[in-house]
Amino acid sequence: MEELTVATAQFEHRSGDKAYNLEIIESISQKAASQGAKVIAFHECSITGYTFARKLNREQMLGLAEFVPNGPSVERLIQIARRHEITILAGLFEKDKEERMYKCYVCVDGEGLKARHHKLHPFINPHLSPGSSYTVFDIHGWNCGILICYDNNIIENVRATSLLGADVIFMPHVTMCTPSSRPGAGFVDPLLWDNRHKDPTSLRIEFDGMKGRQWLMKWLPARAYDNAIYAVFSNPIGMDDDQLKNGCSMVIDPFGDIITECRKLDDDFALATLNPEKLKQAGGFRYKNARRPELYRDILGREHVPVQKVAWLSNQKNN
Repeated sequence: MEELTVATAQFEHRSGDKAYNLEIIESISQKAASQGAKVIAFHECSITGYTFARKLNREQMLGLAEFVPNGPSVERLIQIARRHEITILAGLFEKDKEERMYKCYVCVDGEGLKARHHKLHPFINPHLSPGSSYTVFDIHGWNCGILICYDNNIIENVRATSLLGADVIFMPHVTMCTPSSRPGAGFVDPLLWDNRHKDPTSLRIEFDGMKGRQWLMKWLPARAYDNAIYAVFSNPIGMDDDQLKNGCSMVIDPFGDIITECRKLDDDFALATLNPEKLKQAGGFRYKNARRPELYRDILGREHVPVQKVAWLSNQKNN
């Protein structure tokens, strides 16, 4: 397994404007490829937009969702990947012939669809079905997995994907800067985004504080460290419907260290070179080998009724 150069991106998508979002995806992909990236990852629902979907009824969702891989957006994504000789990961809403709908994240190259993952814990719209399996696949000789946003908050999902062989887990999100019961959480005033060029300091304080990056740093590095994986985190920046998002797309290595991060208050991407030696040098590799499943197999497998409550959605009139 050789070193692999990966890019993680952030951009301000437009709700429901697939043509615009795909144009931005192509522009960033071209720039990343020209700088040596072999793979680029975009955020959750980067093709369709995300938070506005909480307002859509079933028919509107079916109109927004597409077939995969034979829908126009994935076909366009494959063309972009072929044109710029880069593997691309991006997200959209998917529907099937039975009109079931999923939060989908795809990986494509110039030859076609390489993998897709259905979000295991969707919540933005009640008409979405949850995924039912983990996703592990190959990119240039690296075993890769996908977990979408909330999927990563349930630690068993990350461990399971790692135990299935993933050395890299792509973690597309639309997260941070929303209210919750944790101290310091809350929305960020959109006026700060509008005024970011005149006053970047006030916006950066909000983005990097407990509403944003400081919260992320409480848990995301641990997912990489405990499982000895590379975590490729992608998140939008700017307005997502009526909410402001803070970007900070990054790559974290198996030691739990940030090796690259987007820091512009704008569309951006960042490159990281993944080194295979770190996968076995990291403590998480030793910890996984020291596991004693007989101690907790029955505990982890106990019957459990899942209850998923998203704090910021409880105050939304449209849900």
